[in-house]
Amino acid sequence: MTVNLPQKDFERKAAANEQFFAHSPFSIVTMVVRIKGHLTEEMLATAVSKAQQRHALLRARIQINDDHSMTFTTDGAQAIPIQTASRKSDTDWITLYTEAAKQPFEFETRPAIRFILAHSPQLSELIIVCHHIICDGLSLAYLARDLMQYMGDAALAVEALPVPPIIDLDNLPHDISQSGIANWLINRMNQTWAEECETFDQLDYETLTKAYWDHFTHKIISIELDETATTALVERCRDENVTVNSAVTAAFSGAQSFVEAEQPYHKKIVVAANLRDRMPESPGEAMGMYAGGVELNFRYNDKKNFWENARKFHKKIFPKYNNKTLFSDVLNWLYLDPTIFEAMSFKKLGGLVPADSPRYKKLAAFSKKEDIVLKLLQRDHLDTLENKIWGTAMTNLGRLNFPTTYGALELDRMIFQPGGGIPLANANLVIGVVTFAGKLSLIVEYAPEAIAPSTVEAIKAKALGFLGVL
Repeated sequence: MTVNLPQKDFERKAAANEQFFAHSPFSIVTMVVRIKGHLTEEMLATAVSKAQQRHALLRARIQINDDHSMTFTTDGAQAIPIQTASRKSDTDWITLYTEAAKQPFEFETRPAIRFILAHSPQLSELIIVCHHIICDGLSLAYLARDLMQYMGDAALAVEALPVPPIIDLDNLPHDISQSGIANWLINRMNQTWAEECETFDQLDYETLTKAYWDHFTHKIISIELDETATTALVERCRDENVTVNSAVTAAFSGAQSFVEAEQPYHKKIVVAANLRDRMPESPGEAMGMYAGGVELNFRYNDKKNFWENARKFHKKIFPKYNNKTLFSDVLNWLYLDPTIFEAMSFKKLGGLVPADSPRYKKLAAFSKKEDIVLKLLQRDHLDTLENKIWGTAMTNLGRLNFPTTYGALELDRMIFQPGGGIPLANANLVIGVVTFAGKLSLIVEYAPEAIAPSTVEAIKAKALGFLGVL
């Protein structure tokens, strides 16, 4: 169902950090909103149309230009899909999300987002499934709050946000600059790629998406703490002089080494970070991709107790939250030809395409071709799906101070699945955390082709034991 409200025209080129996710089958971010009260598909459809007025990227499709760059444009953009399903349990949303993630987005005809309402008369989940090319986790948190406002008050007027700024060379912190050597190396890569460039279209993406999901599964474990357990965890972290983010990350990192025996990838951790307030021109609460990350090595010491390890992790990661570290990848992306990013997914996954596919010859050949894309993947140890480069990939949206009541509706809980820029098989565990209404929700996502479900369950139990929330 759709509702068509007046929309303003919008057009701009895709930024490099957005195009990094272009045509990726696995870069999907999800926010689940549990709502008490009577909610209908009509209410949701009206709220989505209002949200499109507020957020420019929600009314734009992607146009592929002659030079293979990408432009977001409202011209010819079709409606956002909205689906309703019957809700029978608190975990129905996991099945609905899993099926929705397998469906390719219609980038060139619709905004890269879809909404699913798992409905029952008294309690429903709104599942927001969005491609990383137009969002980060906070985007979906703000969007969820906006939708609740519009559903809770049908007469509420829309306050349209300005067209959000992008991350480009003119909108970086003043202490960020590219070195001459790095710039020279990137220019060489761009020149080499210009001679061997391969480009891809929607059918290539749809073919790759089917091949990926035919070979890999994303499994989710959802952990929901009540207010009492959340308060106890927060207070314990405060007493131990660590953040909840550091404690949870250290817990899952340490639990892996206990359960699996120490593996080389266990010590490799990436933690996402918000870049919005670090940009000279901040996007505020707008939709968009404004996340960076910190990578570090942390070896859990089983001769010390958990909280000593958590404090060690916190002291190690805290100094890394600086502009130079957080913008390092983004800075390189701004200089690198963005079609290289797009080609990476096809290089990594093209070998999965079956021989009876109409794009088999193109994609299989490209996956085997020795070129600059392969060299970049080899440098980062991402040229194979057998190699894990991270033990733990953590994204914590923190505590969201949104209202709980919206007219006759109550926002009961938020659950966050963070997605990523690499195949899930290359990370042992992906963790998504958000705290709302005094209740912490935690997602553990993994690929059973890369780690056994029983192992993940054991890791979860050990981690929650460390945190004292079992």
